[in-house]
Amino acid sequence: MILAVARTHFAKLKRDRAALVLSFVLPVVFFTVFASLFGGGSSSRATTRRIALVVVDEDGTPNSQRFVEALKREPGLRVVGGTEEAGGRTPPADAAAAEAMVRAGDVPLALVVPKGFGEAPVGFGPQTGGPTLRILADTSDPIAPEVLSGLLQKVAMTALPDVMAERGIDQVDRWGGDLTAEQKAALQRNVDQLRRQTDAGPASGRAGGGLVNVQVRDVLGEKKKSPGVAVTAAGLGVMFLLFSAAGAGGALIEEVESGTLDRVLSTRVTMGQLLSGKLLYLATVAVAQLTVMFVWGEIFFGLELHRHVPGFLVMAVVTALAASAFGLVLAALSRTRMQLVALSNMVILVMSALGGSMYPRFLMSEGIQKVGLVTLNAWAIDGFMKVFWRDEPLTALWPQVLFLAAAAALLFALARRLARRWEAV
Repeated sequence: MILAVARTHFAKLKRDRAALVLSFVLPVVFFTVFASLFGGGSSSRATTRRIALVVVDEDGTPNSQRFVEALKREPGLRVVGGTEEAGGRTPPADAAAAEAMVRAGDVPLALVVPKGFGEAPVGFGPQTGGPTLRILADTSDPIAPEVLSGLLQKVAMTALPDVMAERGIDQVDRWGGDLTAEQKAALQRNVDQLRRQTDAGPASGRAGGGLVNVQVRDVLGEKKKSPGVAVTAAGLGVMFLLFSAAGAGGALIEEVESGTLDRVLSTRVTMGQLLSGKLLYLATVAVAQLTVMFVWGEIFFGLELHRHVPGFLVMAVVTALAASAFGLVLAALSRTRMQLVALSNMVILVMSALGGSMYPRFLMSEGIQKVGLVTLNAWAIDGFMKVFWRDEPLTALWPQVLFLAAAAALLFALARRLARRWEAV
């Protein structure tokens, strides 16, 4: 009897060819996506994203200019300078403009090179360090400021070896007794040689620590109670909304299988009206789900929903509409409940991975970040981040609202077209 039951289920799976294929395609597709995101091969390292950075050189001396040029040559950075632009804005003229670019989300980091840096850029102790480099950071990407801090130490060593040598001579002269004129002349000749070698091309080497004084300032999260909660709530909220809408949209398949749909369509209700009613129901439930999640986040994790109610409602409504319409499309594409489960799992998990719900987009390569923009997740998360992280006004949400509203309309139209087969039955 046990074997008979098993054979029966195998026979059902065999007859449902679409579900059979999806059951084996899902793990392969999901593995491929995550292997592309986390893969450790040389090709994946070659496409690792570069950190965008704007630099304000308040010093303007030859040494500070050499330092900035070395930053531009650093493979891990994409320094905005000269005629280049970031986010449609010209490079900043001062620290205030640089901070404004970070607040607007054009770049995650800004570096301010202070006056006096060129005279004493490096030091070998707490009492001998030069002026402090200031990093203005958007810590929604918490890794970027740490990476930049390390790269600054590296660039100081590789781009300014002659300055390091001069500072070393000063310290030897200060703490080890006066050097003779011949000793100073010999050391200066070696310093000049280092300067010529550095000017001839970029040096190579590994960074030491503490050569450059660095201060990191979180320009967005410094006044927030729990800055990381907004990122988590936005990412997980959108992902579970998609799963919920897909599951609820499966009621269409149940109505078809039970014959309920035929009876409903035999009345004055049209397929368009039926789908519109389902969309309204799914979207209302989705908004309620998001509200509960964000209220919970405020009560227990300091999300500060009360300060962002209008922006939250706008993003919640358009996100709910888009997710609900997407759930109707998945249901209309599937002919059985098993097909819907396999299809929705594959599509939603891939969308969530690429769109930033499961893995932060700022850790992805630039190419994969662009691919992620085709997902509902990426646009919804960006909108919620504007509301809760950047404290931007409602007018700043128009790109996200426009995309999600247009997606909802197109997806609903597609669901209506796919549902024609049920009208013909």
